[in-house]
Amino acid sequence: MAVFLTGATGYIGSYLATNLLRDHSERVACLVRAESTEKAHQRLWKSLQLHMDFEEFQTHLADRIDVYLGDLTQPDLGLGDDKNRLIHSMESVIHCAASLNRKSAKSCLNVNLRGTLEVVKLARAAHDHHGLRRFSDISTVAVAGHRKDEIVTEDKSIEWSRSDYDPYARTKKFCEHMVHQLMPDVPITVFRPSIVLGDSRFPETTQFDMVRAFVMLAKMPILPLNPEWRVDIVPANYVGDAVVTLHQKDKPKHDAYHLSAGADALTYREVVDGLRSSGHAGRQMFTPWLERPFGSMINVLSNTPRNWGVALPASLLKVFLPYLNFNTVFDNKRVCEEMGRKPESFSNYAYDLMNFAVDGDFSYPYRDWPTSSRTRKVA
Repeated sequence: MAVFLTGATGYIGSYLATNLLRDHSERVACLVRAESTEKAHQRLWKSLQLHMDFEEFQTHLADRIDVYLGDLTQPDLGLGDDKNRLIHSMESVIHCAASLNRKSAKSCLNVNLRGTLEVVKLARAAHDHHGLRRFSDISTVAVAGHRKDEIVTEDKSIEWSRSDYDPYARTKKFCEHMVHQLMPDVPITVFRPSIVLGDSRFPETTQFDMVRAFVMLAKMPILPLNPEWRVDIVPANYVGDAVVTLHQKDKPKHDAYHLSAGADALTYREVVDGLRSSGHAGRQMFTPWLERPFGSMINVLSNTPRNWGVALPASLLKVFLPYLNFNTVFDNKRVCEEMGRKPESFSNYAYDLMNFAVDGDFSYPYRDWPTSSRTRKVA
């Protein structure tokens, strides 16, 4: 039997796949969008090389990973003849794949809503056939909608009367609702990460959108933010560990968890002070009264010629600004109690993350598939 994992080729999904492969014994069935099995293997290697060398990857690929060629936006995930094989071997599900395109309602509708519905239909079939141990849905704290100056608990996150920030938040909120409505007899666990930024153990990352926005802010001498506003950032390794640990538990204590910094979320002043103490030469002045003019400015900068070098970070700030100035913290007592530890503070690894991103021009030095290596036969 296998844990069916969607999104293994994504950033958070790579952490989930790695933790499942290293710390647990079940097979891992990965849905991969690719034209062939060979290209699917290459996509998985590109994703997992942040965590392992090629030898370890090849061993897992041969002994523990089942690759299913498919697409979230296709009926039955485009599995064809493999559909029944997956249904019969599915022991549990971790649904991580999603579109994070906060500007595209079309992408979020197709990938998040339609994709989740197709995953649920297969999970429903598996449960009807032999029983499904658990369905874990990777959601987001953004389902809480428009907030300001709050501490939000899991049970108070979704209020349907609140407006949503963007199509991503809106579709993920409805995905949670759909999972519960369509599988009332299946044990369901919902995980809601806050801003996932970097890894507390090492500076390398393969996800640069939010990092690029963070670096732009770190280089600005004037910050249009209140220094006492808090920003809820959690490292990816804590998210990956928490999801897999709780998914594999027989009976987690709760049906929803915030994967967040919680009450330990840093203020912007603490973030700036942490960067400075680590060696960052920049000095920032906080000017919260410039918040609205700043929003207008990044709208203009996002439309400048790309060779100016500011359009991309300005576009990212435009997307993420609502999540940077809402001064909202998501209570994490549940996950801290179950894990027995808190996530590492962003201030302890932010400087190294920033340096890695800047020194590498916001790219990860991916290693190609070794030309002299042949993949061992996969069972």
